[in-house]
Amino acid sequence: MTEIRTPRLLLRRWYDDDLAPMADINADPDVMRWVDDGSVRDLDDTAEAIEQWEDEWDEEGFGLFAVELLASGELAGFVGLSVPDYLPQTLGAVAISWRFGSQFWGQGYASEAAHATLEFALQDRGLDRVISINRIGDTASENVIRKLGMKPESEATHPQYGFLLSIHAIDLTEFQA
Repeated sequence: MTEIRTPRLLLRRWYDDDLAPMADINADPDVMRWVDDGSVRDLDDTAEAIEQWEDEWDEEGFGLFAVELLASGELAGFVGLSVPDYLPQTLGAVAISWRFGSQFWGQGYASEAAHATLEFALQDRGLDRVISINRIGDTASENVIRKLGMKPESEATHPQYGFLLSIHAIDLTEFQA
């Protein structure tokens, strides 16, 4: 089982007990504001998503990690890698993404987890390049992307929702563990 420990976090595969806390995160309008059309997700939507994330682990050898706080054992959200299939400009790329409960914002957890995941992608999984796709205006995610050392690459329009997206990238030669 793939696990990564950081000073404050455990990045791991998903447990059955993660469903309810992740559903709570997905039901928060503040959290979901920058995700797709901004709609919240219910328990069934979250269960389906976790199943898809686990399938991606089995198919790709990477996926979205559940992020657990080491101090309390609480599920804080997720971070991980996926293959975005909704944007023609990024076909074939691997993207890093994250989502944390609002009570965990502003504490550096997203940056800590994302940095560990980027190291995992580039050094453990042998990827040469990782991208990040974020909605323009999501300054919190832009801050994490900047801390990761990712560079702006292009902009795109979301094909379904019509808002502007920013695509950033980093390759193995630029990454500093």
